[in-house]
Amino acid sequence: MTTLRVVVDELTDDAPGGARRYTEELTRQLIATAPAGCDVEAIVSNVPDEQLAEIRALLPGVAEVTRLPLATRELAVAWQSGLPLGSGGMLHSPTLLAPLRRRGPETADQVAVTIHDTLAWTHPESLGAATALWTKRMAKRARKHADAIVVPTHAVADRLAERLELGDRIRVIGGAPATTLRLPADADERAERLGLPERYALTIGTIEPRKGIAALIRAVARPEAEEIPLLIAGPDQYGDATATGVSAAAGLPEDRVRALGRLDDPDLAVVLDRASLFVYPSVAEGFGLPIVEAFKFGLPVIHSDDPALVEVAAGASLVVERPAGPDDEDGYSERLAAAIARVLADADLRSRLGVLASDRARAFSWRDSAERVWQLHADL
Repeated sequence: MTTLRVVVDELTDDAPGGARRYTEELTRQLIATAPAGCDVEAIVSNVPDEQLAEIRALLPGVAEVTRLPLATRELAVAWQSGLPLGSGGMLHSPTLLAPLRRRGPETADQVAVTIHDTLAWTHPESLGAATALWTKRMAKRARKHADAIVVPTHAVADRLAERLELGDRIRVIGGAPATTLRLPADADERAERLGLPERYALTIGTIEPRKGIAALIRAVARPEAEEIPLLIAGPDQYGDATATGVSAAAGLPEDRVRALGRLDDPDLAVVLDRASLFVYPSVAEGFGLPIVEAFKFGLPVIHSDDPALVEVAAGASLVVERPAGPDDEDGYSERLAAAIARVLADADLRSRLGVLASDRARAFSWRDSAERVWQLHADL
């Protein structure tokens, strides 16, 4: 029996996040698509017995869940130092948390890791200084010791190539919407509880600067946006800034911009399904899963010209030029408002974008991603 060992430590984090979702969905599909004679073993840090049982339950069909002797923080330090704990065999990590070390030419071991974006280099403030530094150091270890580096888009591959010499070891394998993101039977009741208006623009994220949501709020304050309400699937506050504060500063009434907080998948599905359009103004992404989620529900999508977003959308959206610099923030809001006005005013355009969105959504599936990971390891 050939075993693929997957580092699933992201599943120990109770906070929802893209890396946790990626790890869970990919590992489940790796189990489901395992070739004949192959199985999947999960590797996790030193967690309590009850959490170990929860991870087993999340990954039906997993051959084994191996608990290492170190807690997450200590494990990250150990692997950053090149200690061989948990190494050996065929290993895949959905993040940079992996035993990256020098191996002899006679070993049959192979290690593939995932780098989701280049924020540690371009927007370190988004990660925090400690995380950005750890990411850069582990990326350097990957350059030396990884057999393959998985990235979600060619845009990330190109940006990484400007900073690290990775040769032909990069493989582009994207993600997909969560399998649990589907319309629930009680959609009407959820819509009423959420207080969804008859029409609204939707975005996903926080007021974090690179996400561009402050510029979007100022865009809907412009007259050409036709007073459409803006709902934000995400928390109201980021640091000292709040979406409510930006909205008030833009002179908007209280009901025009509303942060819904973090939504579970059934609620998010309802909010996506009933939106009039989806706007994703982020200026730096590695993949841009929210636009793929919007595509799944056939929404007209507007987003920035960040290369990863343009690549993922592949012509199924309206693209708005990012701000050229701090002095262009107002210009960015004007361009977003113009795009929103264009979609709202043109029924044929809305219909065409909806058809393109639904068609583009079919290009993304976790099963396909998992099969490509299996092929990657077969090639190695």
